[in-house]
Amino acid sequence: MLGGEHPSDLTDEQWALVEVLLPSARAGPKGGRREKYPLRRIADAIFYVSRTSCAWRQPPKDFTPWPTAYWVVVHVVARRRNSRTHPRRTARPEP
Repeated sequence: MLGGEHPSDLTDEQWALVEVLLPSARAGPKGGRREKYPLRRIADAIFYVSRTSCAWRQPPKDFTPWPTAYWVVVHVVARRRNSRTHPRRTARPEP
């Protein structure tokens, strides 16, 4: 288990559920670059900010830099929002 220093850190079971929701590493024609920070530590930082209600710029230094965690949140939310179907936007049949 990575981390584990903070009460908000994910257990292995929780991480298995969260991991599938996070974006995978970019893979370009040449394979892309390695991730600079482990996704699990990014998730731990996100949950720390959520649980403690601290500002994005204030998590402890043992987490990933705040812009990294913030970008993941913005990217995942935007991707989920764009992938949803909006049934209310379709034409309604006349009764």
